[in-house]
Amino acid sequence: VTYIQEVTPYLKKPSLIADLAWDSLPPHSPHLGAAGSSSPNHCAKDSKIFPLKMCYIARNLSMPDPESRLFELHSPDGRHVIILRSKDAVATHAWFTAIHTTITALIPQALSELNGLLNLSGRAIQHVGWLAEQQKVEGGRQHWKPVVVVLTDKDMLLYDSVPWNRDLWSSPTQSHPLLATRLVHSGSARGSPGISSELMFATRTGSRQGIEMHVFHVETHRDLSTWTRMLVQGCHSASELIKEVTLGCTWNGQDVKLIIHYESGFVMSHNNSAVDSSSPLFQYPFERLKMSADDGIRMLYLDFGGPEGELHLDLHSCPKPAVFVIHSFLSAKVTRMGLLV
Repeated sequence: VTYIQEVTPYLKKPSLIADLAWDSLPPHSPHLGAAGSSSPNHCAKDSKIFPLKMCYIARNLSMPDPESRLFELHSPDGRHVIILRSKDAVATHAWFTAIHTTITALIPQALSELNGLLNLSGRAIQHVGWLAEQQKVEGGRQHWKPVVVVLTDKDMLLYDSVPWNRDLWSSPTQSHPLLATRLVHSGSARGSPGISSELMFATRTGSRQGIEMHVFHVETHRDLSTWTRMLVQGCHSASELIKEVTLGCTWNGQDVKLIIHYESGFVMSHNNSAVDSSSPLFQYPFERLKMSADDGIRMLYLDFGGPEGELHLDLHSCPKPAVFVIHSFLSAKVTRMGLLV
């Protein structure tokens, strides 16, 4: 028999909140911490504060929710998830909307801090946020993975979570040049604009490996509109910023280089130091391009209606990047002319 002077600690029910591992942001993330936040810096033993900056709120991601009573909150580092359930669908929608609105309102502040952190990297961040990327479809059920998508002035970058230092930001899991990326779908997957419909958009990028496609799910119509607009504007801005792409290729057995210029169009010249490359073999503006095609392997076909006929250009690698660059330049020029809204 052991005498115990105080038995209250053994009878008191422990707090479930105290067991949550999700604390405030890690100490090595000063640039994205809660400095300047209006939230109180203290909390009671039976409460906990979760900074919402760069968190991810989603529905129907980790588990099915046929009653529409669940929503989940992911920490910025992707290590912790809190799944909350309300009494009914109306209350869930109200809570989801309030938290989602707050997280969205914090994005400009996060953008400013991240651009300050990356001021030496040469990448100006235009937009950042969490999306759900489609991984696979099995038995009619879609599988989604949370990813952080960053749009810079030249690239679309994908991360598994929000990196907290410059080294991690400079090492994305995937990187796609906006100049060779296009938006191919934006809207409801079920063909219905209803609230319960799945909203998503898809991108295709021309790479040396062929065409790389991503399908992303968003939570609200406003999110869909924002990402769609930022992607299209990003591709057009990248066209005006980069302006020129040079491709080494073979034409009629000659070693040549093809310059695709945003303003001037297409210029082909010899790619041989022994030959005067200042005198182009031909030069055509975009308006003269009547047809373009490729074989998906190494050949690019261009027809300007000139005496050369249809040009068969051997790029010695997949022609998709060149095809997508031509499309981006044309789209940007047409938009600049006011022919597209």
